[in-house]
Amino acid sequence: MNNNNALLIIDMQQEDGFVLENFDAVIANTAALLDTARNQRVPIFFTRHINQADGSDLPRGEPRAADGGPSSYRAGTRQVEILQRLAPQPGEQVVDKGRYSAFHGTDLDTRLKALNVDTLIISGVLTDVCVLSSVFDAFALGYHIRLVSDACTTTTLAGHHSALLIMANWVYSLEILTSSQCVHALDGRDYVSLIPDRPDCFAHQPHEFESTIARLQTHLARTQE
Repeated sequence: MNNNNALLIIDMQQEDGFVLENFDAVIANTAALLDTARNQRVPIFFTRHINQADGSDLPRGEPRAADGGPSSYRAGTRQVEILQRLAPQPGEQVVDKGRYSAFHGTDLDTRLKALNVDTLIISGVLTDVCVLSSVFDAFALGYHIRLVSDACTTTTLAGHHSALLIMANWVYSLEILTSSQCVHALDGRDYVSLIPDRPDCFAHQPHEFESTIARLQTHLARTQE
């Protein structure tokens, strides 16, 4: 791994309005990434999704509570705070956002470029929403992306794997690896990752969905050997 990495942890907040698959394991894997990144002095960025309490900044169709405010990620509540186990330390940057992508309406790109970062190690939630949109925006902005597959999750395993397949198909600067392999890489050890070798390399028809997930999992399992 080169020396121009940054770790971007997306929306690992206390919001409990969604039941997430394998969330305890994702937290543990993220904690391991954090420990290694801190030891290696890799810049660390967290995002927090925050909606104004009165709902004034909500996009069209966003779910609202009975009082007209947001039904989740409401400013001023504990739900918007980073999980205690992953809490930022002094010097680590927090970027607040009001939309899915970590780059939409934020100065994240400016902050990264000020540090000469060209490679983003990305983890967090939800794989098929904020992670997905952030990865596509990072790609559009010219970053190399290392996506940590087992440090991401969403509400269903189908949604998680669907998002991984979409990104593997179309994000040409993408590398997918497990948290253990990412730790190896950050430590300067040999590591293994999945680097898609052509566009639409995980293309599939509806009836092939499960077998394509299995093919993806087989590739990722090899990275843990």
